[in-house]
Amino acid sequence: MFFLGFQTNVGPILLCVNPYRDVGNPLTLSSTRSLALSPQLNRVVQEAVRQQSETGYPQAIILSESCIHAVIEATFCRSRGGPETDAFKHLAAAFTVLRSLGSAKTMTNSESSRIGQFIEVQVTDGALYRTKIHCYFLDQTRVIRPLPGEKNYHIFYQMLAGLSSDERSKLNLEGHKPSTLRYLQHGDTRQDLTEDSSRFQAWKTCLGVLGIPFLDVVRVLAAVLLLGNVQFLDGKGMEVDVKGDAELNAVAGLLGVSGAALFRGLTSRTHNARGQLVKSVCDANMSNMTRDCLAKALYCRTVATIVRRANSLKRLGSTLGTLSSDSNESVHNQAEVTSQHASTIGGSTNAGSKSMAALNNAVRHATDGFIGILDMFGFEDPKPSQLEHLCINLCAETMQHFYNTHIFKSSIESCRDEGINCEVEVDYVDNVPCIDLVSSLRTGLLSMLDVECSIRGTAESYVSKIKVQHKNNTRLFDPKPMDPRLFGIQHFAGRVVYDATDFLDTNKDVVPDDLVAVFYKHSCNFGFATHLFGSELKALYSVETVPRGVSFRISPTSHTDLLNGDEPISTLTQDFHTRLDNLLRTLVHARPHFVRCICSNSQETSNRFDRGTVVRQIRSLQVLETVNLMAGGYPHRMRFKAFNARYRLLAPFAKLHRTEEKVTDDCHLILQYVLDSISKQQSGVSTSYALGKRHIFLSEGIRQHLERLRSETRQKAATLIQSTWRGWHCRFRWSTLRREKEIQNAAPPPASRTTMGGARPRPQPIAGTPPPDPNEKCDAKIIQQTCNLFGLDLERPPPVPPSRSYTVAGNTKLGYPQTRVMKMSYPEDNNGDGPILPKGETVLVVGASHRRGHLIVEHKHCTLHVPFQFLELKQSVNI
Repeated sequence: MFFLGFQTNVGPILLCVNPYRDVGNPLTLSSTRSLALSPQLNRVVQEAVRQQSETGYPQAIILSESCIHAVIEATFCRSRGGPETDAFKHLAAAFTVLRSLGSAKTMTNSESSRIGQFIEVQVTDGALYRTKIHCYFLDQTRVIRPLPGEKNYHIFYQMLAGLSSDERSKLNLEGHKPSTLRYLQHGDTRQDLTEDSSRFQAWKTCLGVLGIPFLDVVRVLAAVLLLGNVQFLDGKGMEVDVKGDAELNAVAGLLGVSGAALFRGLTSRTHNARGQLVKSVCDANMSNMTRDCLAKALYCRTVATIVRRANSLKRLGSTLGTLSSDSNESVHNQAEVTSQHASTIGGSTNAGSKSMAALNNAVRHATDGFIGILDMFGFEDPKPSQLEHLCINLCAETMQHFYNTHIFKSSIESCRDEGINCEVEVDYVDNVPCIDLVSSLRTGLLSMLDVECSIRGTAESYVSKIKVQHKNNTRLFDPKPMDPRLFGIQHFAGRVVYDATDFLDTNKDVVPDDLVAVFYKHSCNFGFATHLFGSELKALYSVETVPRGVSFRISPTSHTDLLNGDEPISTLTQDFHTRLDNLLRTLVHARPHFVRCICSNSQETSNRFDRGTVVRQIRSLQVLETVNLMAGGYPHRMRFKAFNARYRLLAPFAKLHRTEEKVTDDCHLILQYVLDSISKQQSGVSTSYALGKRHIFLSEGIRQHLERLRSETRQKAATLIQSTWRGWHCRFRWSTLRREKEIQNAAPPPASRTTMGGARPRPQPIAGTPPPDPNEKCDAKIIQQTCNLFGLDLERPPPVPPSRSYTVAGNTKLGYPQTRVMKMSYPEDNNGDGPILPKGETVLVVGASHRRGHLIVEHKHCTLHVPFQFLELKQSVNI
């Protein structure tokens, strides 16, 4: 894992190399807590939390999946929301559950996360306020068909290893293993039964922490596995034949529907032909495709439901609530909405001030403390590459472009705009042409794929059209040997060949309403399955005619309106592009902190350094260009006013002008004093800077010196303030302490108290408690006024409240007398002088005693005061 590997800083950017020292770690928040966080990674978190607390500006930590758990835990610890809080425990449980549901073994990573995640950790007033998980689930095809040499999602193998025999029987999985289940047998079927079983038990426990019924989830997962063993074959008649009829009935039972209804939903289709509904029977190929669509829909919607449940958990004491996962509003949207609301309140001056206070409070809650942690997909080159991999690589290209823009482009263009001559020329590779090739609005590959889906085209026609449209684009190439369904793209990290055979079917991403209607509440007795299609069923049954030949998305759409059951308003690629745009809008409004991760080898071998693999990653991530910029360029810039406010403590206070007109001179003065201190140390690091029109441009060396000197100055000032105050306080208290010590030494020793007569000895004061200050006593007049206000009498204490004439059992008041049974003998230390109430003896309780916690018991003409703990109430024998 990266936080057990080697790290170094390239300016503010952290570079990590993974040595694969702990390959078997499941990478959950619980499993990484025992591992020491590297100081470099901890420094990134400290810097993000510091900037958020000082400026209130949102922060974003952009890193790799193997670092995210350590970074989240460090963020919780730094924000007074440590690993023992309920919020952290809930987030840890959610991550453990999602880790099994969203991770799978690929050719290059045995713990590859197939779900992109963006976690909003919101902190208010230095304390954790809430967290929200945004998920980007793309790899749906893996549910039904993992690539050769790879595996399906971890949860399937863990479930088969961890279920008890009774649970297997209830889920119809007796005798099944990865090699007998069609959705698993096409990939790698090897598994570590002991490890998978232990992970499954942890996953089961975490489901309980989130309040999600374990049996509901595993019923759906078992149904997904068994669906793969249901195959449809072309029969002699109109209807198709079923191979695996027992599995079909088992799936129907698990999903709470009848076998006949599920068969009709899979093998029939309703069409709307010019307003007329026509029902047809599907052939075997179409029925098998519908079966696969159902399996993907069940799995994707189960993951979305768990994420929604994890996001619905509130922090105790919160007042704003928590956003659900199917809401795409970020914290910035909340502030904007509240701003619009506040601007409409009242027109008077007082009302205006109240509205501004409401706006400021909303903005503080919405943006103060927002620290985003991004774990997105990395570059992939599987064989063959599908549509999901094209979207994943588009995401990787977009994140690389965001890095290039923030590190290279913004620095170079700002220097050019303000007339700063930078001696270092950074020749970085701009990947905008590749992003435009894939995602431009009209001629991009994804847009052309949507058009091809709308006209019911083929994979061959789609590939031929994109080759004609982009024949002059050097980023698109023809793979060899030639194939009408293959095309290649030159990405920033290498060449990838894509197979467009399933592009159109995957992009449609639909499930017919004939199948969705099967899970309506009147025909399905499994509420969890009905809930998975809740929005679609509500839209579908808003009209009397059901089914009526419409389709719905396999995965829950990011749009809330389904147009009353009409055709889905977006395809898989459109929905992914919308989510990616929303993510970029959030990142643009935050200050990014980059953690660049490099794998030491592609075989996950411990402590093996493959030079070729590492060099390719360094070139694609443009690490050398980053080093060049940090060593001799101006990668940092600040407004004059902001620079002066942050670093003016480094210059003599009397020499600063402290006016807006002279702010540039103050900045120059501060830097001169800093350079003088650096020259005494004879540092060989570049300490250049330049004053522009609106900004001051800093090299990485001068920025580090500024931060170090600022930290040292603040530390010295804090030490001086604390020592001065402590000295004054001790001198102020010394005369009083000396006089009290003399009185204490002159006083005779106190007489020892005895406990004769049952008198309780007076407790001694706690050691180390300072004596009361006689000067701090209240005035007698104030005490008397307080007593008169509350009706108290200093001469007579308030009366003891009367004992209750009844006891309470459950929600019932029981009066006296009562019959009770002795739970233990009383008294315990009786020497035979008085009456004894033996254990199990039935006694009569006639009332409450004046003694605290005692009851009056009459037994054999004797009256005793017995502690209530010795008695057990028998309601069935009340008298």
